[in-house]
Amino acid sequence: MQYSLGLDIGTSAVKALLMDQNGEIVAENSEGYLLATPQSGWAEQNPEDWWEASQKVIKDLISENEIDNSKIEAISFSGQMHSSVFLDKNMEIIRPAILWSDTRTSAECEEIYERVGGIEKLAELVSNPALEGFTAPKILWLRNNEPENFKKLEKVLLPKDYIRYKLSGELGMDLSDAAGTLLCDVKAEDWSAEMMEKLELEKSIMPPVLKSVDIVGPVTAEAAEQTGLSTSTKIVAGGADNACGSIGSGIIKAGRVMASLGSSGVVVAQTDQAKADPEGRIHLFNHAVPNSYYMMGVVLSAGMSFKWMKEEMFNNELDFEQLNKEAAAVAAGSEGLTFLPYLYGERTPHADADARGVFFGISGKHQRGHFIRSVMEGVSFALKDSLELIKARGVEIDEIRLIGGGANSELWQQITADIFGETISLINIEQGPAFGAAIIAGVGAGVFSDFESIVEELVEVVKTVEPITENVKKYRRNYEIYQGLYGDLKDRFKDLK
Repeated sequence: MQYSLGLDIGTSAVKALLMDQNGEIVAENSEGYLLATPQSGWAEQNPEDWWEASQKVIKDLISENEIDNSKIEAISFSGQMHSSVFLDKNMEIIRPAILWSDTRTSAECEEIYERVGGIEKLAELVSNPALEGFTAPKILWLRNNEPENFKKLEKVLLPKDYIRYKLSGELGMDLSDAAGTLLCDVKAEDWSAEMMEKLELEKSIMPPVLKSVDIVGPVTAEAAEQTGLSTSTKIVAGGADNACGSIGSGIIKAGRVMASLGSSGVVVAQTDQAKADPEGRIHLFNHAVPNSYYMMGVVLSAGMSFKWMKEEMFNNELDFEQLNKEAAAVAAGSEGLTFLPYLYGERTPHADADARGVFFGISGKHQRGHFIRSVMEGVSFALKDSLELIKARGVEIDEIRLIGGGANSELWQQITADIFGETISLINIEQGPAFGAAIIAGVGAGVFSDFESIVEELVEVVKTVEPITENVKKYRRNYEIYQGLYGDLKDRFKDLK
């Protein structure tokens, strides 16, 4: 029996998933770590915490399940995008990693636009807008605010790349993650010399660019002793968490879209064409599937909005079943109550860190169920924003697959189908990016012949949800109100700041 191991370096935990040569999940494990917020809007982690958790989660998975480590053919990785690991010439950590959710770099984003010459030029060079979460603004922040640390800077890695380095001793960054740094020419599949020049950054600070299925080497003897892996295990480059999650959801060929109701919301569409949005409203990244791309929109507070409502508005007095029951008793449209899910700013389509959550249209007739349902509707409206931008870029959509914790709610499934005006598919896989990373490991090492054959075998549609015509019409009117609210309020958001 041969095994493939997927390791996901997430924001709250490392997750490991072991898959056999038939694609069956043999074992799963996870190990958490802390998130530091030294100042408002900051989010940092110690990369050594990721490494310690990775060692433990691998060692425990092997020992607790009595796995012969020599049978683990390959390991690959998924990881949080954009989060920056700064290393010195000895490959030692200079300071805590600045995470994707950190918003300290607004001034650096403005600096990037000024240096490059606006959004259209930026989209031409790197296919994406300058956002606080991306990697390049973090490097500029280090230069502008911690010059002594910047002088020490030898290499910039992302979280999974650091763990891969600790296992292999080799530096690198795969294309799907490099595309999210704002330093990579997505179309040319390499670092953008012009972009680096305009930002006055040395190209040498970035590691070699890899394909997700590249084998970078075996596990070192030292790492084998620390993790319980064998030195015969091949190390495969891996991919960004959204790319791995897309593989695990079957988004590997044109026409398929993934919409996620996780803590944050994501809409991903695979495409064979590198068509960047000149206005930078939607992301274009290289896929972990070779010679492929994906467009992506992000809602920063999707399931997080629902969680906030449950905990802060209702003091955890209702469980999820009760919340769904009360929301289901309210008619589509929540009798005019509209929610903007911008609790922590927004990314797509507005790219506005100052945006804030809003309940609009509150009247004396609105009860608790209206607020619950309006939160669900507001998040699905936000996802629709991304879906419509993807359609506007000429991407043909044949199927929309809904995943994430919110997709477990039959009511939210129906709301999303009605707001999209499209049939929604539910699939049999809930494991997330670690599942995709295990598939990448298997394809890279030759355990699986290719992505399509194994993914089509493993990922199945188990349910479809049809939109209700009456609700579609109602939501079409409500969506116009929803879309207009941001334009009406965006200056007021800045005043609040």
